Amino acid sequence: MFMALFAAALAAQSPATPAASAEQQVRAQRAAFNGALARGDLPAIATFLAENAQIMTGLSSLVLNGRAAQIGMWWEDFRAADRASYVRSPDRIELSPIGPMAMETGRWRGVNVKSAAANWASGSYSAKWRQIKGRWLIESEIYMTTACGGSFCPQPQ
Repeated sequence: MFMALFAAALAAQSPATPAASAEQQVRAQRAAFNGALARGDLPAIATFLAENAQIMTGLSSLVLNGRAAQIGMWWEDFRAADRASYVRSPDRIELSPIGPMAMETGRWRGVNVKSAAANWASGSYSAKWRQIKGRWLIESEIYMTTACGGSFCPQPQ
């Protein structure tokens, strides 16, 4: 009896459990999304966003609703001479026990591609993911800027 309970307890903590697998899938999706951002790959970025995806940016608190609006924002950013590159680094993925949802929290950093050492910003973020048709997609992201350097800092007016 003890061995059966011990085996059940180990199985519940095993990475093969659905919860661990879901967390790994969300982390893999985030890593792939970071890669698409680094490459400036708009079609790939679109595949990670739910149709109704929302984002609130860090410093300006710009709010964009919908996949198309976000793709437009990235298109503008990628074609700019002072293009930025962003990486999100998840600290925690919390899975909902009542639905196919996950909340990711972590740190982000953005840098100017040409002058990263001088022009950068960073902070914290939260992202809500939902499993839709078997894929984990971003439904909502909110960013807070907590540090910056150079042109990424607010300019006095």
